Amino acid sequence: MGNDPYMHPRDVIQEYMTRIYGYRMTTTSGGNLSIRDEHGDIWITPAKIDKGRLRRSDIVLVKADGSWQSEAPPSSELPLHQMIYRRRPDVHAIVHAHPVALVAFSIVAQVPSTRVFHQAWRICGDGSFAPYRLPGSAELGESIASALGDTHVCVILENHGVVTVGADLAEAFQRFETFEFAGKSIIKAHLLGNEIRELSDADLLIAGEHVAVPAGFTGRALPTTGEQEVRTTLQDFVRRGYHQRLFISTHGTFSARVDDASFVITPHDSDRGAIERSDLVLIDTGRAAAGSQPSHATRLHEAIYRRHPQIGAIVNASPVNVTAFSITNSVPDTRTIPESRLVVRSPTLAPFRLQFEDPDALAALLSPRQPIAMLENDGVLVTGNSVLEAFDRLEVLESTAEALINGQALGPLSPMDDAALAELERKFFGTVEE
Repeated sequence: MGNDPYMHPRDVIQEYMTRIYGYRMTTTSGGNLSIRDEHGDIWITPAKIDKGRLRRSDIVLVKADGSWQSEAPPSSELPLHQMIYRRRPDVHAIVHAHPVALVAFSIVAQVPSTRVFHQAWRICGDGSFAPYRLPGSAELGESIASALGDTHVCVILENHGVVTVGADLAEAFQRFETFEFAGKSIIKAHLLGNEIRELSDADLLIAGEHVAVPAGFTGRALPTTGEQEVRTTLQDFVRRGYHQRLFISTHGTFSARVDDASFVITPHDSDRGAIERSDLVLIDTGRAAAGSQPSHATRLHEAIYRRHPQIGAIVNASPVNVTAFSITNSVPDTRTIPESRLVVRSPTLAPFRLQFEDPDALAALLSPRQPIAMLENDGVLVTGNSVLEAFDRLEVLESTAEALINGQALGPLSPMDDAALAELERKFFGTVEE
């Protein structure tokens, strides 16, 4: 979506505004998107139009000379967009909106650190800050353009919201969504009351290094029915996970076994909200299909499948509440809810870098009693006998994490005692967990 070269700017803007509004990252009257085309003309959302019912015909074309023709006038923030485009020739798309987490940062004059999560830093870089100026004014445009400078791509607007920029609207949106995710995770981590860990330059360097999967596998003449079924199931659950905010569009890996020698995995840098069956990559005896670009987590998933024959599906994800625990190097207490204890079991904690430097060691941390590994500053890794089981565990873990964070605002937690836990184990598993 959005980077299709055959899509008109009107359609691209309409689709991304629909996504932003649908996920409550702006309001009916708030937010504006724009694209600068090859002629230097600007396509921008209109003023005084319901963002929840935006039509392609509502999008306003503003010519390079400043003139425009439309039923509705262009956004009142047009000067902001014009000023950024004037200052940054590399920018061809802008997102300005008021997502609640980033607005929270804006009203306390702070910028969320993207260094809590390596993917956020890779996509957004270090955020910037623009002092307050009157909305819709040229002065606001000046303030934002100055804060962006030559290299920044995300800027918090004091007492206002956020602006992100990109080479196209897909990139600007990814930065917007990822910056908001970082902001939400930090706020939730503060509510936990634990110390937040930021990644060092060395950590970020390690996370950015990619161990290539050997190519050369030419693919099977025709996919087996087993592979076809896996692709269909993974597509369904990846899209569902995105719509339930268990993934963001730029982060999250899901894989599932096809047979003892092969598995299917999500590709690198694909939009999780629009994944297609054909986008998924087959890994066969350690090799990727020729011309494909599998997830950077492929070697980790391969190590887990090799060590644990009973595991049929694996998911790396970063839902907000789980990530709050991840960036504070802590584990949700599953002794608080029977369903959590039964489904999630007892998550283990893996130090940062292990998933990049020693996949076999991380695989060794997992077991039937510990099917989940919290990854320091990298969300969570969840396994299951099937795609459904892995996905259910991820959902239950995120629900548990949110309940724990919310519960701490009410008072001390009241976990089940050892006798209650033992009774639970005997009833559902016939044994008592050591």
